[in-house]
Amino acid sequence: MFGLETDIFILLAISLIAACFFEFINGFHDTANAVATVIYTNSLKPTQAVVWSGIWNFLGVITGGVGVGMSIVNLLPVELLLDQNVYHAVAMVMAMLLSAIVWNFGTWYFGLPSSSSHTLIGAIMGVGLGYALLPENTSGIVALNWDKVKEIFFGLMIAPLIGFTLAVVLMFVLKVSTSKKTREQIFSEPKKNQTPPTWIRATLITTCTLVSFFHGKNDGQKGIGLMMLILIGVLPSYFAINSAQNLNKIIPEVQQIEQVISKIDTTHLGVSEKTHISEIKENIADLLPILGGKESLNTTKLHLRNDILKISSNAKKILNDESVSMSKEDRDILANLATKEEKGIRKATDFAPFWVILLISLSLGLGTMIGWKRIVVTVGEKIGKSHLTYAQGASAELVAAVTIALASGFKLPVSTTHTLSSGIAGSMVASKGIKNLQAGTIKNIAIAWVLTLPVSMMLSAGMFLLFRMFLR
Repeated sequence: MFGLETDIFILLAISLIAACFFEFINGFHDTANAVATVIYTNSLKPTQAVVWSGIWNFLGVITGGVGVGMSIVNLLPVELLLDQNVYHAVAMVMAMLLSAIVWNFGTWYFGLPSSSSHTLIGAIMGVGLGYALLPENTSGIVALNWDKVKEIFFGLMIAPLIGFTLAVVLMFVLKVSTSKKTREQIFSEPKKNQTPPTWIRATLITTCTLVSFFHGKNDGQKGIGLMMLILIGVLPSYFAINSAQNLNKIIPEVQQIEQVISKIDTTHLGVSEKTHISEIKENIADLLPILGGKESLNTTKLHLRNDILKISSNAKKILNDESVSMSKEDRDILANLATKEEKGIRKATDFAPFWVILLISLSLGLGTMIGWKRIVVTVGEKIGKSHLTYAQGASAELVAAVTIALASGFKLPVSTTHTLSSGIAGSMVASKGIKNLQAGTIKNIAIAWVLTLPVSMMLSAGMFLLFRMFLR
């Protein structure tokens, strides 16, 4: 199949299965956060909650697009991703998968709400850094796409702060805006084996549904990105470019970009700005003959992807440079046609086959239905000294859903785990002050938060170097 040697085909199949397994673990690791409050407050029975959450995770992935997934793919430079040696691609893929699975499974086993997002991103960065340490890396290829790293780090760091702050604010609003009777209801601890009042139960089920859905739209896309990394790395001639996309349709868009770039006065620009503009012109000159059918597409898909992504990267740098003078209309054309993921010329590179989306959806949904209990106990009982109240559970889940939805809109991967855990912590602080937090649990979560990126990076880099020694 795909013209692969038997051993490569077997390794590819193992890699795809491992990617599904990673997403399966993500389901029972991260999504446990979504069901924690409805289970802990007796709003839904455990079986009902995990099945319900699994369904909404599935729907979130199916309807979520691929923008966040492409952020994951584009962490690695095009040159590294499209290594012509398929064994090197397999080494890259296996290092990412194994390091991510080992850390994710380990933190779940100890009941720590660690982040699958941090784990996966750390594993991908580890591959890039491992590549930088190879003695044969003399071509000057950078280890990572640092612009994309900065964007992703911003999302990962800001989301927990937003979750904590919004939870405190929402708890305050509930205290001052509700009647005494309502406050007594929503700020009371759940009674054992007793369902809450109907309206409270409906609220908690709604917030659980929102977190599950937006978790699928964000975290599910990370699994799609991981699987596309595998397919592009091992089978670039099939998956580097969207074969279903009519590439003739982007010729006018490329020509519009060319017209905008040709208008820029470079007389007073610095060396770096001139270089960005020159590279765009070179990539466009390279791209148009391929799109026009003058060269065989099958033999130039790697080249085509490289040209499109480089045009996009350089266009973004030009737009962010105040020294480059352009009209508002030209800036809008360049931004819409060159830099937006899944839009303009990026439609040809930012895609995932439906079968990939379906596999990830099923893996995440099924994983949600297994292994939830360890994380639920941590979220419900061990973050605060007092047990979780109805108001705290609903507030934390609502701010988590809003934060994740906003991040997905900006194509940024964020941690559901850290966002929701921060929301729980914020709601506990809002109730009785910082003394209401359990120092031991917060310390463990913080340690996992701090260690996840460096440990997964080191694991991935070490495995990558080891696999490269044997897969040549």
